[in-house]
Amino acid sequence: MVAGYTAAQVRAAEAPHLERGVPLMRMAASALADAVREVLAGRDEPADASVLVLAGTGDNGGDALFAAAELAANGVRVDVVPTGARLHEHGRAAAAAAGVRIWELVSPEHVARAASDASVLVDGILGTGTSAAPALRGAAREIVAAILPILDHERRPSVVAVDLPSGIHPDDGSVPDPTVLRADLTVTFGAAKAGLLLEPGADYAGELRVIDLGLGPELSRVDPVVERS
Repeated sequence: MVAGYTAAQVRAAEAPHLERGVPLMRMAASALADAVREVLAGRDEPADASVLVLAGTGDNGGDALFAAAELAANGVRVDVVPTGARLHEHGRAAAAAAGVRIWELVSPEHVARAASDASVLVDGILGTGTSAAPALRGAAREIVAAILPILDHERRPSVVAVDLPSGIHPDDGSVPDPTVLRADLTVTFGAAKAGLLLEPGADYAGELRVIDLGLGPELSRVDPVVERS
């Protein structure tokens, strides 16, 4: 049985751990990197397999950047495309130090071409902090719109979503704009977000992997929104 919680419930459960200095972001990023490595191994790619990361401006992008740093340190070729005007400062520094190529903002068509050549596409655009308005906007939406046709090709990258596919509501699973990268695997942290278990959001999540960050005692004090077997 998988229990789904609201974004606010998960953030409240994280708060005491963050106050104690528990490195939740690094823990999440390491688990994400492990998942991407497993996807790469399952694709039986050649030695030049590559990962393209779409990184947003917030903590979701930070998770993706720290994972990119770990992958690059292990010899994986990783490129990061910022989808906003800035990147998580410490995540960017770690990625750059590990040899990740961080792009400047480029045309959506350029990103789409790179996605077509990548082995894994990591969706780290939006996280649970956007629950009030989850639809993609601006450059992020244009990039995703340009990539979507590529996912219909026989030779396509595997899509790994960071915490949840960007553009779905974390609490109720609504999808206000279908410009969303449908994930093959969603790696979610601490607990499953309810929107990953409710349609139509669940249809975009693909395989769901919940990473234990030690939030069990806090979450046991609240009622989940939904439970699925």
